This record gives sequence, C-alpha cells and structure tokens, in this order.
Amino acid sequence: MSGIVTPFPGGAVRAAGQVGFDRIELMRILDLYGRMVTAGHWKDYAIDFERDVATFSAFRRAAERPEYRIEKRPALRHRQGMWALLGEHGVVLKRGIELGPVLAPVERKLLRLIED
Repeated sequence: MSGIVTPFPGGAVRAAGQVGFDRIELMRILDLYGRMVTAGHWKDYAIDFERDVATFSAFRRAAERPEYRIEKRPALRHRQGMWALLGEHGVVLKRGIELGPVLAPVERKLLRLIED
C-alpha cells in the first residue's frame, strides 16, 4: 500500500485564504507579550485568525477589552502596510510594512515600566 497519501482531516490545515502569523512573527509578538507579563502589565492574550486578518490581542485583565491589538492584513501590504497597532478604543496607533517598527510604541512603554 505504498504511494497513497491520505490528507489529515479537520482543522490541522489552515483554511484556504485564511490569514495567519508565521513562526518568526509569532515569536516576536510572544516575546514582547512575555516581557510585558514579566513587568506585571499584561495578564492575558487572544489570537484570532480570519479570512482577511490575523489579530493578536493583549489584555491587562481578562475581563476587559484588549489594551493593544496587533493586526496583520496582507491585502494592505502595498498600500498602508500590512501591520497595524491598535489601541484600546480601536484607534490605529501605528501602521507599517514591517512588524518591528509597529511594535516600537509598546516596547517604549515597556522600557518606562521597567525603569519605574
């Protein structure tokens, strides 16, 4: 019975057209999340994958709205940049082509938390 390949059933394979984070992007985001948790500022997170956007939400407390949302929208890659940092009220704080500069405002906040 060689030569027969049976696909793995269910949700193990990302749905066609669904946006997600690659390993390097997710490691960068989770590294920042871990440092914010260590500083005592963030307590919880959520990750959502939809057809046109992947979102990482960071919470101060689990029962609140997220303090920050990091969105990846590949459809905006050639216009505004596919990365966006949104604040607690949904206002776009930073938008860009690369993830690092978009995370910079949160990293500056982390430096202030550590210095205090």
